[in-house]
Amino acid sequence: MSSKDNLHAFFYPETVAVIGASASPGKVGHTIVRNMLDAGYRGKLYPVNPNASEIEGLAVVNDVADLPRGLDLGVISVPRKLVVPSLEALAGIGCRSAIVITAGFKEVGKEGYDLEQAIIELCERSGMALLGPNCLGMMNTAAGVNASFAAGQPAPGSIAFFSQSGALCVAILDWALGENIGFSKFVSLGNKAVLDEADMLRYLNTDEDTKVILGYIENVENGEAFLRQAKATCLNKPVIMIKSGTTAAGAKAASSHTGAIAGSDQTYTAAFHQSGVIRVGDVASLFNLAQAFSSQPLPRGPNLAVVTNSGGPGILTADTADRSRLTMAALSQRTIQRLQEFLPSYAAFYNPVDIVGDADAKRYRQALEVVSEDPMVHSLLVLLTPTASVQIEKTAEAVIRIAAKCGKPVFACFMGKTRIRKARAMLMEAGVPCYAFPEAAVKSIEAMYEFYLWKNRPDPTYATIGRDVERARKVIEEHEKRNEPEIVEFEAQEVLRAYDLPTPRTVLARSSDEAVAAAEEIGYPVVLKIASPDISHKSDVGGVRVNLGDAGEVMHAFKDITARAQRMRQDAYIAGCLVQEMAPPGVKEVIIGFKRDEQFGPMLMFGLGGIYVEIMKDISFKLAPLSRRDAFEIVREIKSYMLLKGLKGEPPVNFAALEEIIVTMSQLALDLPEVWEAEFNPVLVNHERAMVADVRMTLHLKDS
Repeated sequence: MSSKDNLHAFFYPETVAVIGASASPGKVGHTIVRNMLDAGYRGKLYPVNPNASEIEGLAVVNDVADLPRGLDLGVISVPRKLVVPSLEALAGIGCRSAIVITAGFKEVGKEGYDLEQAIIELCERSGMALLGPNCLGMMNTAAGVNASFAAGQPAPGSIAFFSQSGALCVAILDWALGENIGFSKFVSLGNKAVLDEADMLRYLNTDEDTKVILGYIENVENGEAFLRQAKATCLNKPVIMIKSGTTAAGAKAASSHTGAIAGSDQTYTAAFHQSGVIRVGDVASLFNLAQAFSSQPLPRGPNLAVVTNSGGPGILTADTADRSRLTMAALSQRTIQRLQEFLPSYAAFYNPVDIVGDADAKRYRQALEVVSEDPMVHSLLVLLTPTASVQIEKTAEAVIRIAAKCGKPVFACFMGKTRIRKARAMLMEAGVPCYAFPEAAVKSIEAMYEFYLWKNRPDPTYATIGRDVERARKVIEEHEKRNEPEIVEFEAQEVLRAYDLPTPRTVLARSSDEAVAAAEEIGYPVVLKIASPDISHKSDVGGVRVNLGDAGEVMHAFKDITARAQRMRQDAYIAGCLVQEMAPPGVKEVIIGFKRDEQFGPMLMFGLGGIYVEIMKDISFKLAPLSRRDAFEIVREIKSYMLLKGLKGEPPVNFAALEEIIVTMSQLALDLPEVWEAEFNPVLVNHERAMVADVRMTLHLKDS
C-alpha cells in the first residue's frame, strides 16, 4: 500500500500514540497530549515516554515496540537524532501514519536533508503516510483530533486549511478563535517530505465536512501532480490559496524557512488560473472569500444589486463593481414601480437603490424583498451606515430572513465598528458574510461569480498536431553530440518544418551569387540574415538587412553582413546568410515562446513584439498542454490585445492562424523535453495568415 493511501487512518485515527510525551506542562510533548484530550478524542491515546508511568491520567507506554500493532497515527516530538529510529520502530508495528513535529531537517542544510531523505525512503518501504517534519501538527474537529502543539481548540466548521508555515497556522488559529470561525480540518504541512498539498486536495475533495479549502504554500515540489489534483478538486469545491515567495526577498526567506525553492511567480499564477485555484494576496482576503463560499450559493450571473441607506457607499460600490467582472444590475420597470410604492419620493430607485438615511428595518426589509425578486438580479449586497435613526440589529434580522428565502447570494456591509458589532455577529452566525467596507464585499462576490464560470466552462479540447518528432529530434541529437546548447535559426528551421509551422520562404545561401539566385527565386524584396550556429543574437553583429529590392543590394548586403560578423565574432563559424521572403505590409509582430519550469514543466508566453514585451512587460502565460480555449485566452489576456483586434478601420489579425502556432508550440514543448527554452520571435501576423519569421532554441545538455 502506498503512503498516500493511509489518509483516512491519518485524519480519523482510532489509536494514537504520542512519542516524546511529557508530564511537564509547557513542553511540546505535553501540549499534544493535552490538546488531544481537550479536543474530546474518543479513541485510544497512548503517551510514549521511557521514563514515566502516567501523563494526564493516561498510562504511559515505555517503548514504541510495546504499542498495539496496526497503530493508526504516531505523533513524534523527540530530538532530531531520535526521529528516524522512532519511525523505524513505528514501521515495525505496522503504523499507518505519522506526524513529525521535530524541526532541523532539509531546512537547515545537507545533514538535515540526508535525514529527511531517510524518512522518505522509510515511508516508501512501509507505506506510512507522514506529515512534516518541521510542522505544527494536524486537527480534525469532526473526529475530536488535535494532534498539534497549537494553543486553543478550533470550533467545528466547513473550512479546511493547510499551510506550509506552522507559525502562520498558530496566528490564523488564534485569529479564527476571536472571529468564531470554525474549521473542518487544520493541517501544518511543514517540509512535505511525504504528504503535500496535492494529497490534501485529493482527500479534502471528497471530505463531506469540508465546503471550502484554503492553503498557504511557499513552493510546490511536484507541479504536474498538483495541477491534476487542483483541477479535479476545483470542479467540486473552491480552493483558495496564498502563494508566498513572490519577490526575490520572499523567495530567499522561503528557501531558508523550509528548504523550498519558490519558483517563478508567473508560473504559479498560470498554474492557479488554469486549474481553477483562486489566488489571493493576503490572509484577510483568504478568509473573506472562505466565509462567502462556505455560507452562500454561487451567483448564476454577473448582475449585482445594492440596497443602501447612504449614497456615498453606494457609489463606491458601483465604482468597484465597474472595475470587476460584475455589472450593476439594470432593475426592471416592475421592480422600480414596486419600490416607488413605499420609498420616499427623494429616494434613488435605480441601482444602487438608496432608501435614504432615515430608513428603518421595515423599509430595508421591503426594499430587499422587492429587489431580490427581480429576475435580472444575481446577487445582492446590503449596505448600512450607522445613522442615528437606523435600527441596526432589526435590519440585520431582516437581512437574515431575506437571505434564507431568496435563493440568491446575499452579502452585507455594515460600516463602522462599535455600533454594528452585535449586528455583524448576528449576520456571521446566520451565514451572511458581513464586511466592514464595500470593496472587500464586491471582491468576494466577483470571486464567487468567476468560480461559477469556471465550474460551468465546457470541457477542454486539444488540437491534434501533425508532426515528425524524429525529424526534429535529429537536430537536437546533432547539437548534443557537439555539446552546443543553442540552436539558431538556420538550423532550427528544420524543427519548424518537422512541425509543419508556417514560415516565410527561406533559403540558405553560402555565397553572394547563391544569395542573388535565391532572391530571384523568392521574389523581391527580401531579407538577409547571418547564418551561424555560434551567433544567436543576429542584431548584435549587424546581421540582418531588410527590404532588399534588387540583385545589387542583395550582393552588397551578403558581403557586408558576413564580413562584419567574421570581424566581430572571429571564433564563429559563418555558414552564409538566410535569404527570406519579406513580410507583407501591415503585419504585426508577436512573440511566442516557452521556458521549462522545474516544478510545472513548459510555460508558454505570448506578447506583442518590440516595446510591449521589452519595456511594458505586456506578456501572458499558460502552462502546457494548452487546449484550444487556452490558446484563445492567452492571446486575449495581454493589455495590448486591441491592437491585434484592429483599430481605426484596420482588419483584425488572423487569430485562428496565430492560435494554431501557439498550440503547436505547446505540443513541441511536450514532445522535446531536451529543449529548455524556445522562442518564435517575431511571428508575423496579419488578417490573412501568421508565420514564424525567426526562431531560437536552447537545450538543457545532460552535463550542464
